[in-house]
Amino acid sequence: MPLVPDNVFECEARTRGFRRVAGVDEAGRGPLAGPVVAAAVILPRGCRLEGLRDSKLLSESQRERLYAAIRRMARGIGVGVVEAKLIDEQNIFEATRLAMARAVHGLSPPPDYLLLDAMTLPMVPMEQRAVIKGDGLCLSIAAASVIAKVTRDRLMAEAHARFPEYGFLAHKGYGTAEHLRQLRRLGPCELHRRSFRPVREAGGP
Repeated sequence: MPLVPDNVFECEARTRGFRRVAGVDEAGRGPLAGPVVAAAVILPRGCRLEGLRDSKLLSESQRERLYAAIRRMARGIGVGVVEAKLIDEQNIFEATRLAMARAVHGLSPPPDYLLLDAMTLPMVPMEQRAVIKGDGLCLSIAAASVIAKVTRDRLMAEAHARFPEYGFLAHKGYGTAEHLRQLRRLGPCELHRRSFRPVREAGGP
């Protein structure tokens, strides 16, 4: 059975005196094109979000419903985006950390404690905890995973309008057979991560 996230980690932080506990997660580390997007979410005490899971386990319609609910209920939401060019310059791991840091800095009110999905942010001078499988265990991290995923999917829908020949609307930049076929036929566009091997091997200008 899938994990059901709860607020145990948030409650534990509050018993230590922290008041604005933010969950942080990302979407889009694996695709060949498009940005990596992170979100940071502060939920109120006693928050209940029916059906919330790790965003990867939810259908598109479930994510959209939860996205709207989280937007209504959250005390604060921050989003950070790092585009393909910077991913190529830094590497995907550091770009993901940068997106997360941007999401945290975008929170208002600012958090005083971070819960992250299996990562820490050395560049953010704040107490934090890496939670293994956090998007399946921790309510605010799961909420952040939904915000990040829906935001990124919407950005890839905009990318599809600019570059419809690649089919970004369907695969969101992931390395599907159809995406790889179009990549080999057309070469990469400006949204592709040229440091990723399948893109590099596709060649092009």
